[in-house]
Amino acid sequence: MNGEMERLWVFIPVGGRATRLLPLTAEVSKACLRLINRPLIEIALLCLAKQGIKNFIFGVKGYTNYRDLHDYFESGIGFSARYNIKPRIHIKYQPNVVDYGSGDSARINLEYYDIHESLFAAQGDNIFDISLEEFVDYHNSKGGVLTIGLREVKDVTGFGVADLDENMKISRFVEKPKKEEVPSNLANTGLYMFSREIREILKEDGIETILKEKKRLDFGYDVIPYLIETGRPVYGFVLKGSWYDVGTPARYLDTMHDILNGKLTSLQNFGGRVSPREKIWIQGESTESLKQRALIVKKFREGNITLNGSVLIGRHCQIEDGTTITDSCIDNYCKIGKDVIIENSAIMDRAIISESATIRKSIVGRQVTINSTFEKPTVVEHFSSIADDVVLAPGCYIYEGKVYPHLNLPEGKFERMTVKSIAVN
Repeated sequence: MNGEMERLWVFIPVGGRATRLLPLTAEVSKACLRLINRPLIEIALLCLAKQGIKNFIFGVKGYTNYRDLHDYFESGIGFSARYNIKPRIHIKYQPNVVDYGSGDSARINLEYYDIHESLFAAQGDNIFDISLEEFVDYHNSKGGVLTIGLREVKDVTGFGVADLDENMKISRFVEKPKKEEVPSNLANTGLYMFSREIREILKEDGIETILKEKKRLDFGYDVIPYLIETGRPVYGFVLKGSWYDVGTPARYLDTMHDILNGKLTSLQNFGGRVSPREKIWIQGESTESLKQRALIVKKFREGNITLNGSVLIGRHCQIEDGTTITDSCIDNYCKIGKDVIIENSAIMDRAIISESATIRKSIVGRQVTINSTFEKPTVVEHFSSIADDVVLAPGCYIYEGKVYPHLNLPEGKFERMTVKSIAVN
């Protein structure tokens, strides 16, 4: 099976603006949005690379997606070294050709890289923990053109939904149906196993007609219905492992919480665990970062700071006395002042959070400065998103708010507001 894994190509389309996660994705590819102190997409790559996958294609669309992915991953050498993957993985990128959706992107890359093997496709904004060998074996046993990874969900809103017969063959597939149109509770996870004939199918006149008429060729909206309508066998495979659609701030934080609590088997060790009995990690590798780590551990052991639940703290962080951090992630080079409360939140790298601030169930972007004083404490809570390079004045109160990058927000209440400029109505 290892030989088959090494021959298998993985295609990851990365396009669009990820509007549900705005403003965090206003200037950052969603695939590279930091989660657990690393780019989100790196977690999916790790899951697959650990199972023997060597060949990846990023179907990038747009400047930001290409820039962020290429600048971080390049050809895959650094990633392979970081996780000690030998022989190393190879990452290729879509040529600078405009595509009209995930299916069109696959068509372009299959031709450009002259791929005649089976193709496994995964979404760039999903995190999963699956046995790819089991998935591939199932696909081969069914003999279909496509096998779709499905997952039972309570609320199928925003997902593609499949209707299956007793042999797990999909008879109907509805992308993001209305409530009255929902055929089942089996949601499309965006994990697809295509047989090699998909390359020729994507050249058919029917596909060309879809492209011409709709100016779109999306896996869910177009390719899957086309395969079913033209009589190609499409099967469903109900996933057993963990799977997360990191599509909203709430889902982002739920995913972070689950990963910190060990629910993703491919990522259990974050480095610098304080003790086997505590789910607390304080990272550090260099002399300077290890010095900061030792200081934080000392403060924690002496009761000068409080770390509750599952907490990940990155390298070169500074945390002052009186601070309490609960079930949260603090990225590299952050400075946390005195008497700060951080609960169920993600603080990205180089953020500065001043004394007496409170952050609850929120995401704070990179190099954000949250000014706060004992007299004028700042509060950010209830799934608020503060984008990169924002400065908050002391006394700000943000509740379910969205603040776009590079703004200097004055003192005041911003409840259920999207702030794109300083002139706030």
